[in-house]
Amino acid sequence: HVQLVESGGGSVQAGGSLRLSCAASGYSYSSYCLGWFRQTPGKDREGVAAIDTDGSTGYIDSVKGRFTISRDNAKNTLYLQMNSLKPEDTAMYICAADPDVYCSGGYLPGNHDFGYWGQGTQVTVS
Repeated sequence: HVQLVESGGGSVQAGGSLRLSCAASGYSYSSYCLGWFRQTPGKDREGVAAIDTDGSTGYIDSVKGRFTISRDNAKNTLYLQMNSLKPEDTAMYICAADPDVYCSGGYLPGNHDFGYWGQGTQVTVS
């Protein structure tokens, strides 16, 4: 039974930083494409960043240079370091995983591509 649990969200002022974590249980992360998505009320879930098994990463344009996705396979944990936060980054951040999704070379899969999801952690920037 695959479980993903996010942590690290909170409230921060514009310009601040947060580090999100996503801990996995029930399977080994090492062979999975992993991603971070975000969602606000009334809007579709938006892909923010993804990281492949070889460490290659992809980001949406609005977070490039500010967010960094990383993974620690030994700890079965995915991270999202978010710097220079803006009010428009306010959202529920949700991690996702799937062993069969292509996300190499900077490609950012869509939300319909992932089979496993966490419950999310709220990020509020004021």
